[in-house]
Amino acid sequence: MTKKFSISIFILFLFTGIVHAQTDKNSPLFLELKKQDSLFFERGFNNCDIAYLEKTVDENLNFYHDNGGFQDKKLFMERTKQNICGNPNKKPIRKVIENSLEVFPLYSNGELYGAIQTGEHQFFIREKNKEDVLGGQAKFTSVWTKKDGNWVMSDVLSYDHKDPAKAKLTDNLQQLMQDNNIPTLGLGVIEDGKLKEIKVYGTLDGKTTAPYNSLFNVASLTKPVTAMTVLRLVSLGKWNLDEPLYKYFTDPDIANDPRNKKLTTRLVLSHQTGFPNWRWMKNNKKLSFEFDPGTKYQYSGEGYEYLRKAVEKKFNKSLEELAKQNVFQPLNMNDTSYIWNEKKQGGRIVTGYGTNGKPFDIVKNKTASGADDLMTSVEDYSKFLIGVMNSQLLSREVYEAMKTKQVEIKKNKYFGLGFEIYDLGNNEIALSHGGSDNGVNTIAFILPDTKQGLVIFTNVDDGYKIYEPIINHYLGKAGKKIVEIETK
Repeated sequence: MTKKFSISIFILFLFTGIVHAQTDKNSPLFLELKKQDSLFFERGFNNCDIAYLEKTVDENLNFYHDNGGFQDKKLFMERTKQNICGNPNKKPIRKVIENSLEVFPLYSNGELYGAIQTGEHQFFIREKNKEDVLGGQAKFTSVWTKKDGNWVMSDVLSYDHKDPAKAKLTDNLQQLMQDNNIPTLGLGVIEDGKLKEIKVYGTLDGKTTAPYNSLFNVASLTKPVTAMTVLRLVSLGKWNLDEPLYKYFTDPDIANDPRNKKLTTRLVLSHQTGFPNWRWMKNNKKLSFEFDPGTKYQYSGEGYEYLRKAVEKKFNKSLEELAKQNVFQPLNMNDTSYIWNEKKQGGRIVTGYGTNGKPFDIVKNKTASGADDLMTSVEDYSKFLIGVMNSQLLSREVYEAMKTKQVEIKKNKYFGLGFEIYDLGNNEIALSHGGSDNGVNTIAFILPDTKQGLVIFTNVDDGYKIYEPIINHYLGKAGKKIVEIETK
């Protein structure tokens, strides 16, 4: 064993190519490897996706464990199935210590063919209806190599395992959840225009551990997706931002009010329709104008539903179909839908809770709402934000219009086309939108200049309580400015 270990290390560092200095933690390589590590352990190890592990582990894997001995791929997979996934009622969970990660590129003849990743991680024991218990800490070194365009793990060292009694909790997010009674948290971190990290904590329903691809009802985070679907049609020359909507649809409640002819897509997306948020909130339950369209800001879900009906009439397609064609499929958002699908979503949907701890019923829409109740995952919504910030869907002209201030909400805060706009000073902006409903609090951010983004999903009425420390941590000075604008 000792001889084999020494030979492997010798081969690893001397004959696999030149090992360069540690790569910068904002570099594409570092962020890509951090994502690979996150997916490998969250999806494969924590959630026992054996098929994912099979394709991500090299056929000639060399795995060295200072307590468990040497393992090739066959033995590694057997022990994973037996020791890690064999007892779902008492499950080992791995979490990386983020600031410990380092990445060293591997080159051969000047070309990158792999990388060495080092760091420390902690292991917890998860039992049903109990808090995770810290079970130990260790160091790791992984060698990732590119094969057929995909990253695979070819060599692993797991060593310096500490006595559980000497390990200390390092996951501040988990502590934050406990302190604020947040049942489930989904977090997506975007840096340099790429998804850096996916984290999902808690349970689906108070019992079943929430997997990395859990589905959340994101409430009004639906609206930016609807907006991008329509703006994509504008970019393709199939729809006009300033064409009156009455040409395609007029709501019977306002048919006799001449102001209906002033409604346009631009006014809907920037919340200048003059509509209330929802007609059902009014005594007569009827839609009506509360001011002339285009004269001021007033948030309105009715406006987005109005636009949905106009677009569906024009194209003779449902919003679900239009979104699939123009947003979901181009961005590979395979876990996102306006409409409930029991077979696809039933086993992964997160239950929402009130502050009294009582669960709400899962919303199961049979028709799309342009304003509310989108079902999506942290990964999918992060893909959406990346697609927006990298202008993958929109023409340059429409992209610029989207992030142009259309109407003022308050000092240094505006609405553009589909997103709120925070003026951070020095010609920098942040695009944002939130969602709030029974058992739902969600928020998302894009910083176009720095290519940063953040997704926060929670499943409780007061989940907003943990926004500020998360925003400050992941968005730094920009995050603090956003919080300052929002709380003034």
